[in-house]
Amino acid sequence: MSLIAFWGAVELGLVFSFVALGVYLSFRVLDFPDLTVDGSFPLGAAVTAVLILAGVNPWLAALIAMMAGAVAGLVTATLNLRFGILNLLASILTMTALFSVNLRVMGKPNVALINQDTMISPFYGLGVPEYYVRPLFVGVLVIIAALLVWRFLESNIGLAMRATGTNARMARAQGVKTDRQIYLGMAMSNALVALGGALFAQTNGFADVTSGVGTIVVGLAAVIIGETLFRTRFLLWALAGCIIGSILYRIAIQLALGSDFIGLKASDLNLATAVLVTLALVLPRLRRGGASK
Repeated sequence: MSLIAFWGAVELGLVFSFVALGVYLSFRVLDFPDLTVDGSFPLGAAVTAVLILAGVNPWLAALIAMMAGAVAGLVTATLNLRFGILNLLASILTMTALFSVNLRVMGKPNVALINQDTMISPFYGLGVPEYYVRPLFVGVLVIIAALLVWRFLESNIGLAMRATGTNARMARAQGVKTDRQIYLGMAMSNALVALGGALFAQTNGFADVTSGVGTIVVGLAAVIIGETLFRTRFLLWALAGCIIGSILYRIAIQLALGSDFIGLKASDLNLATAVLVTLALVLPRLRRGGASK
């Protein structure tokens, strides 16, 4: 694997770290299986691309994309809490609807950002190679996001949200408004995912309606790999594990697709993803089984 390919994998891993953080909030903190991310990721990319082409500041475009993702999360939570639809089915309904919404937003399946100023544009003229600038920039944003999520989850509201995910009945007995916590958590989760989509569009120069396919699997893979590597109850390390897991996952995919002796092609990406996620799930179980004998 070349140096450029390596840093490209790191960059993509950092972009999808926002997805991993969002998935961690919904799956691990709230215990809410959420497939909305397959729609909110391209939603963030679509909103950002359209706004940048309309002359909106890229930072403002990313913020609006986060708001759009938050609304998508609120729709899923509303279907579940207000109308009693099973959480998994509610997220599938929202994800399905978002495919049409994203097409409406872009007006076509793909929008290019060629020669458009992005959030990273001011950093290109500093004499640093381009393949270093993008991962460094995204890395700083990921660290800031992880620290903010950590501080939030350590706050009183964050503790109430964690209690809701651990035992909603007990949380309600302690006076926690669990529905409100789910609304907030789902909005935050999908806002982070949409921010990942916004950065994906700005770093790769395009937004595509199909870019969200398999996003939930990528986010879960990052979370599982991170938990396998960092067996800790310390929240900050768990969030760091999500980021490192996302980067390692992308490097592993790049190595698998770039290894001639394996014979994988770009069209085998989903197969490689499924195999890696399966290994991440199975290996800890095998390790525990071997230790118990």
